[in-house]
Amino acid sequence: MTLSPAEWHERFLQQAGWSRPLRRFLFKRLDLTPAKRLLEVGVGTGAVAAETAPQAQTWGIDIHLPSLALAKQKAPGVRLAAANGLKLPFINASFEAVFCHYFLLWVSDAAQALAEMVRVTRPGGWIFALAEPDYGGRIDHPEALTDLGQWQRFALQRQGADPLIGRRLSGLFHGAGLTDIETGLMGGQWKDAPDPAILDMEWQMLEADLGSEVPAARMQALRRLDQVSWQKGERVLFIPTFYAVGRVP
Repeated sequence: MTLSPAEWHERFLQQAGWSRPLRRFLFKRLDLTPAKRLLEVGVGTGAVAAETAPQAQTWGIDIHLPSLALAKQKAPGVRLAAANGLKLPFINASFEAVFCHYFLLWVSDAAQALAEMVRVTRPGGWIFALAEPDYGGRIDHPEALTDLGQWQRFALQRQGADPLIGRRLSGLFHGAGLTDIETGLMGGQWKDAPDPAILDMEWQMLEADLGSEVPAARMQALRRLDQVSWQKGERVLFIPTFYAVGRVP
């Protein structure tokens, strides 16, 4: 199953909502003004960068051209460019801050991507990895649903992703020579069952990750169990999602 750019944008908006309180807290140390220059590496459809564009000069790069085309509509205040995060098209010390969001998960060399972020950030500026998941710590309850997490982890690995990137963030930031490093986890809170549209999106992502690797009948049975478990208030789904912040010396 392949998602369209518009479907991905809905997913990116959902993810941006999860991390919004954390971003607002962390970005306070930037004291954003229209004179300051920010860069999002892996901007996607602009779901996160669109929020900083009214406050500061915001650039965004991505290698996925269909996503960038949609970002021009969804984030008109962001200066966009097609580029690889492993070789950023900017001179040294171009930005006050560089950030990424669910990005290092997907790159072939996270250390190189981080080194490039450091290179284009001014001394004293900040690097933010705002959300990077760790599927090795995923919790599923009831126990009958635990196969979902294991399948997704292996499927991501086969796609070239690093499903354990979250736990590696601290080491990566220290290895990049950053100072004032802070790492942590986004929290998890549950009230009522999620909106059906949100649940549907979660299953879309699972199906996109797993493709045809799991028999359709098995997936349908697990989906029914997932829905019933949410309705009964029994369902727990938690994927530890790490953040890291560091300062360029």
